[in-house]
Amino acid sequence: MIPDFLVTHSGGFHADELLSSVILTRLFPQARIVRSRAPEWITPGEDRIIYDVGGAYNPAAGIFDHHQRGAPLRDDGQPYSSFGLIWKHYGRDYLAASDLPEAHVEAMHGSFEASFVLPVDLTDNGALSPSGPLAGLTLPALLETLKPVFDEADPEADDRAFHAALAIARSFVEARIAQSAAKLRAEAIVHRAIEAAGQGRVLELPRGMPFRPAIVKAGADHLLFVVHPREKDWCVTGIRRAEEGFELRADLPAAWAGLTNGALEAVCGIEGASFCHNGRFIAAARTREAALAMAELAVKEALSIGAQSNGGS
Repeated sequence: MIPDFLVTHSGGFHADELLSSVILTRLFPQARIVRSRAPEWITPGEDRIIYDVGGAYNPAAGIFDHHQRGAPLRDDGQPYSSFGLIWKHYGRDYLAASDLPEAHVEAMHGSFEASFVLPVDLTDNGALSPSGPLAGLTLPALLETLKPVFDEADPEADDRAFHAALAIARSFVEARIAQSAAKLRAEAIVHRAIEAAGQGRVLELPRGMPFRPAIVKAGADHLLFVVHPREKDWCVTGIRRAEEGFELRADLPAAWAGLTNGALEAVCGIEGASFCHNGRFIAAARTREAALAMAELAVKEALSIGAQSNGGS
């Protein structure tokens, strides 16, 4: 079905129908968004897709609501919002329309569902309530700040704000998809580099790119540092132990912390060493040779500290 209308509810908006609209307007750019609760609009018809309104979930009829009794649930019992329902039925087509390689569509569909769609659905249904200082900075919360203020008198204000928020929501979805697609492209490059490194502790990459997911997937637990070129120098960086947090498999040497140029060269004995962050998770060098030498020296110290720690336990 190629709809002429994309129908969602009028009035205040939330993240779920905004993000649903991102998906649908990409697939059906000729369709007009209609924001209404009028029966003549929220009744299924061959010319429309209805979402987040209408009191029914019937994909064959083109209606995707989740507010009714007996609303659809995922296989694990977690609730859908309209975004999850639209992603379930149209997400793969959206990814294909985003020029994602066919071989990546299924994996991307699942990962985006788990990391982006599900949190939005849970928040919309009240099953997830972010708390703490960042609670007001979640994507659903930020999108809702774009609604008109309570005493806005212009009857067109809600629709105007919806379309302005839609453009912002679109930018987040497209950026997230692009970043995830880039990680999949990087994975093949990182795997080749892992094979080239063998049992060495330093992974050399041809450029900066996401590397941790591929390292974990490959089971390359022996790797401690990554080296790659940047625009004007070379980078030496640690590898985080977990997706969350900042603990590294190995820190750069404590004696390097916060030093630059000549001071760093004097301490590490490597000509071309130019910078080490005070947090000891990243360093820089003017040449490839210097970067690799710094990484190897950092490996030697990390293994030495590890051996002393094990020997003393």
